[in-house]
Amino acid sequence: MDIDAAGVGATHGLIGGAVERGEGKAGEHHGMCADCGAQTSGKFCSNCGQPTHVHRSLLHLGEEILHGVMHFDSRIWRTLPLLFLNPGRLTREWVEGKRSRYVSPLGMYLFTVFVVFMLLSFAPAARQEGEPAPTAAAKPPVSGTTLFRAANEVTQAEVAMEQLPAAASPEQRKAASVRVNKARADLEAANELMSNNPSAPDVGVITNDWAKELQSMAAKGDIKVNTGDKGLDKKLKKKLQNPELALYKIQQTFYKFSFLLIPISIPFVALLFVWKRQFTLYDHGVFVLYSLTFIAILMLLGSVAMWAGARLNLVFSAVMLAIPVHMFAQLKGAYGLSVLSTSWRLFLLLNFCAVTLSLFLVSIIMLGLTG
Repeated sequence: MDIDAAGVGATHGLIGGAVERGEGKAGEHHGMCADCGAQTSGKFCSNCGQPTHVHRSLLHLGEEILHGVMHFDSRIWRTLPLLFLNPGRLTREWVEGKRSRYVSPLGMYLFTVFVVFMLLSFAPAARQEGEPAPTAAAKPPVSGTTLFRAANEVTQAEVAMEQLPAAASPEQRKAASVRVNKARADLEAANELMSNNPSAPDVGVITNDWAKELQSMAAKGDIKVNTGDKGLDKKLKKKLQNPELALYKIQQTFYKFSFLLIPISIPFVALLFVWKRQFTLYDHGVFVLYSLTFIAILMLLGSVAMWAGARLNLVFSAVMLAIPVHMFAQLKGAYGLSVLSTSWRLFLLLNFCAVTLSLFLVSIIMLGLTG
């Protein structure tokens, strides 16, 4: 299990709960609001909106946690069917102000990110076709966190040895050398366990041979890094000497900065309607959020299908077909377009998606390698 990824997922869930105001539950009113002191005549204060009955039971505390983090209310079941079957209507009705019945686009997106990262962090590894099922005697998989710590210890030990003063005693130099050798041995052992027992959400997709080859090429100078910034070049070269650590940092950066897809995507959608002033950036933001939510759920369903034994090529084909179909339906319904107008915009939007994804991946790689 990758605890770091789970923590990031939980953070997304908490943020989603914060931005998504719940319908709430209230008991019998007390006649006066406990918050603002206004007179009340129903289950909610007409002045500040707080429930007039204040619960103080442990059971209700658990209910509030589930509601705030997981959005366990009827709106999720009204939102999900429309997101899949009629995304254009869902987007249009939210923009038009019919919002009390649906989960907000931002809350929906953050909640979906939370679910995806949590499930991918704790899910079992997918087995390839023809691969035997794991036996009870198989060793447990090594998590990305374990690998990260081992690689980080190697870096710290090497830096400590390099920074030894010239007047250091032989005993100090020997101790530093022993620390480096032990850290490298621990990293090698972690790599070996991970390559033998890969885990889908961790860095186990990298084999020892791949990592060793990249590390060797970086050490020999076969990989040329020239960004125009000597300081940045030095950082990148050092990261390449620990490829497992570099990839793990990129993975964690992807989790933490997944929201960057939103501001990157909105301007491209706006370009499709630049001469239609009735549509605002807010409208495009709602479109982007619901679209990204659908894609995230689709990717999660594809991962579940692969864990269940479905073939990669079939899952990939289904996902690649579902995305443009969903975008077509959402564009047509949300903006009230004709089939022809939707078609050429869809063609441009799919190309914009490729550009957006490229910008996002470059940003994530740079943030992960330079952080």
